[in-house]
Amino acid sequence: MVPPPLPTDAELDILAVLWRTGPATVREVHQALGKDSGYTTTLKQMQLMTEKGLLTRSERFRAHVYEPGMPKEQTQRQIATDLLRRAFEGSAASLVMGALSAQPASREELQEIRQMLDQLEKQKGTSR
Repeated sequence: MVPPPLPTDAELDILAVLWRTGPATVREVHQALGKDSGYTTTLKQMQLMTEKGLLTRSERFRAHVYEPGMPKEQTQRQIATDLLRRAFEGSAASLVMGALSAQPASREELQEIRQMLDQLEKQKGTSR
């Protein structure tokens, strides 16, 4: 199965709403976005996202309800992979250093990063 294309900035805004709120109607997403654009713009954007596979649509109580086509983590991993390849010449270290210098991590985030690095190191040690 081919993954859907990378979401645009506007599509990421819609996905962020759905990740935060769970399944929602166009009206609920539009209100959560709080943008000056019209309801029909949000509707059209979400219809296009459904065609691309970024969203799925179901009908509940005679209303169309949308939800992300992929889990948040999978979308983030797809974006990170693309960014890693295009902007950081495949260097995970450069990506991480760039991210941490652009947005300093909290103490809790640093602890989580350390735990992830420890886990990755253990996995590498057992796969040799």
